[in-house]
Amino acid sequence: MSMQKTTFGSLENFEKGSVQVIDDNPKHYAFSNVFEVASKSKPYEKVAVGKNLKYVIEAVRAEGTSPWFAAAHDEATLVMDGEIEIHFVKPDQPPVPEGKEGTVRLSAEPKGKSMGWVKVRRGHMALLPKGSAYQFRNTGKPGVLMVQTIQGENTVEKWSEICQIKP
Repeated sequence: MSMQKTTFGSLENFEKGSVQVIDDNPKHYAFSNVFEVASKSKPYEKVAVGKNLKYVIEAVRAEGTSPWFAAAHDEATLVMDGEIEIHFVKPDQPPVPEGKEGTVRLSAEPKGKSMGWVKVRRGHMALLPKGSAYQFRNTGKPGVLMVQTIQGENTVEKWSEICQIKP
């Protein structure tokens, strides 16, 4: 039995894989590498790398300090590379109208009560609770986040750039 070695990528060191399509068109499949997508993205640009109906997985380059974000629904983030602090505020006023879908970028830190912060590293997951405002802070080397959310006004679709188009 041959030994297989799994290598976990990073923003600085990744290898793009491929999909072997049998009797179909590769344009029907989304296959991208979150590290490659983040390496070509602006800091905190939320690029869709997976989609199921209205739900998306976004690849995010974590570099420096993000704007403040909020959503009218729970979101979750998984750190793929780096170390990031997530700061939370419980706003005095709802930051997002009820029923609005997707992440909303706020113009500034909302007035409200600090909910504290959490430090997350590669492999750690954090809940971004409904109705809270949050900000990512990365003072080290750029990192990569995956955010599970509902597609919204801040979701960037670059399918023609990130998907495999040839077998």
